[in-house]
Amino acid sequence: MKNPLKFFQEVKQEAFKVTWPTGKETIQGTIMVAIMAIIASLFFLLIDQFYKFFLDIILNLGIWWKIGTSFNHTQALRIK
Repeated sequence: MKNPLKFFQEVKQEAFKVTWPTGKETIQGTIMVAIMAIIASLFFLLIDQFYKFFLDIILNLGIWWKIGTSFNHTQALRIK
């Protein structure tokens, strides 16, 4: 490509060959993308809350296990 003017003329010709979406198709596509983004965000929110719930249970069990194993009989006698 030595001639920039010829290049831009060819670009213009190719742009006219493109089948551009109508306004209605563009709006439909936009709405579908928005709906899918909302569905995906809700899905990942639910998965995140599910994992958080079970991770909290596991971590709390670990804390109570540590407290229970560090509690010995001499401490129990002092409590009575």
